[in-house]
Amino acid sequence: MRNLLFFIALVLPALAMSQSKSDGKYDAFILTPEPPLTPRITGPVVFGLRPGSPLIFRIPCTGERPIKFTARNMPEGIFLDEDNGILSGVVNKPGSYSLTLTASNKQGSVSRKFTLEVGDKLALTPPMGWNSWYIHYNRISDKTMREAADQMIASGMADYGYQYVNIDDCWMMKLKSKDPDLNGKRRDSQGRIIPNKRFPDMKGMADYIHSKGLKAGLYISPGRYTCAGYEGSYKHEALDAKTFADWGYDFLKYDWCSYGKVAGKKSDPDYYIRPYRLMWNELKMQDRDIVLNLCQYGMGNVWEWGGEVGNCWRTTGDLGLAHRNNLPGFYSIGFSNAGHAEYAQPGAWNDPDYILIGWVGNANKMAEGKPTDLTPWEQYSYMSMWSLMAAPLIFSGDMAKLDKFTLNVLCNHEVIDVNQDPLGKQAILQEKTDQKFVMVKPMIDGSLAVGIFNTGNEIQKMNISWKDLGIKGEKQVRDLWRQKDLGKYTKDFSTEVQAHGVSLIRIY
Repeated sequence: MRNLLFFIALVLPALAMSQSKSDGKYDAFILTPEPPLTPRITGPVVFGLRPGSPLIFRIPCTGERPIKFTARNMPEGIFLDEDNGILSGVVNKPGSYSLTLTASNKQGSVSRKFTLEVGDKLALTPPMGWNSWYIHYNRISDKTMREAADQMIASGMADYGYQYVNIDDCWMMKLKSKDPDLNGKRRDSQGRIIPNKRFPDMKGMADYIHSKGLKAGLYISPGRYTCAGYEGSYKHEALDAKTFADWGYDFLKYDWCSYGKVAGKKSDPDYYIRPYRLMWNELKMQDRDIVLNLCQYGMGNVWEWGGEVGNCWRTTGDLGLAHRNNLPGFYSIGFSNAGHAEYAQPGAWNDPDYILIGWVGNANKMAEGKPTDLTPWEQYSYMSMWSLMAAPLIFSGDMAKLDKFTLNVLCNHEVIDVNQDPLGKQAILQEKTDQKFVMVKPMIDGSLAVGIFNTGNEIQKMNISWKDLGIKGEKQVRDLWRQKDLGKYTKDFSTEVQAHGVSLIRIY
């Protein structure tokens, strides 16, 4: 039986997956080792906040629960919930604060350095979390959002650094809707935006998400209405920014949508940047930190100026609408995003859209979810590309139908370490042919994270040379998906790579 499973994993990687929450049909494809029972602190090692803004940070940690947390060298104003590992409070004095976090259970203990950078930069590593769009669309509700927060904890995703629980479009009132839940006054007498009846308490929902040690995200358009026809922020930017802050939200996706109808002439040099600069300036005046995601599909070479008015910016159209040719759409989206590596840095990230694996909907029809049609190896390639590109790791599948294989893709701490590396460099596309491409990302410790991707339809033996990588001498090579040292190499490295698969390694 074991030989049969090995044969299936090795020879039939193109087998499409039909996942469910309970079956173990694809256990043979699982590469990520189970975490140890002893504690292991994961996720980012640095976090940015502004002086005077409230902090909430759940320490990502795997291991047998209960776990007791302690912290040394905490700055004045910061407190630790020792039972749940949640840092909270306010730091008023700017500076770099180096903490030592310790997690202990009956199996052992572990410590890790963690830095709070109190200054003017947020999102010092790419945001990680979940967004509602590609699974719930216009069916989203307060209840679903709260359940997603629960599932982020219960699934273990939060133990690997996933922290944002973000609602997308369709929480506001909708223009000319016949649905009684969505039809009504769009703003009150003072101009404040009114949520639709599926969201009776926006502040209460954010508070609930915060009670888990997680962060809450929101969505709106700078236009008169959103992509789905709901109320936008046009001419209410200052009031909306204050409202979102008063409600307690930590992330705002700002989607171009209908703004083109009021943007003026494209010959205006501020045509693309104006709405984002306006909201960016309003958000900076609030008494809490709100990460700003520019969603405008790469128009106007946004990567050249996005870091001036936001924390991350979409570089392409919607991935959920990308066409499959020989390769799934995430490849073409990824290749486009890869061309802008020089613009990524801490606090400013290229965003190629969400991670669409597990159960996802049909974006063309805004339909209910079904299992992804990506093969197991395509999913490993997807996650590897996004991690190497220092892209926001925002999952947008069904949180209620997370299976063991999907979690193995989303929750490998060594792969996530590549994404969350504080040096903040995006991988470069070092080589690309019809059958292969190689991405190389420098890491803060001097090592290289390298993805060797097979875009052919058959298993191939692939090679990378030290000369091409700009390195010399004996190097240790580690397989990040299997979390296994492969040995020492002096001139090059060769390996078999599955069809549409990847070998993701780290070279020390």
